[in-house]
Amino acid sequence: MNKDIEHPDYYGGFDNPYEAIKVIRSWNLGFELGNVIKYISRNGKKEGEAAVKDLRKAMKYIEFEIERREKNEKLLDR
Repeated sequence: MNKDIEHPDYYGGFDNPYEAIKVIRSWNLGFELGNVIKYISRNGKKEGEAAVKDLRKAMKYIEFEIERREKNEKLLDR
């Protein structure tokens, strides 16, 4: 197992019960909200990435989730 690929420290690492992938899967968050967790959990920890950039990415995925839910609501209202 290559820990830098499968369980990078900036996502919590293998031994961390709150590693991003574990939280995403256990909460069944799906793509958009899973990415929110991913970007929040690594913000300020990934070398070469500004913390603000990851927070902006998290915000964008929240917007995607809101758009997806609003679209689904409109479809159900028909």
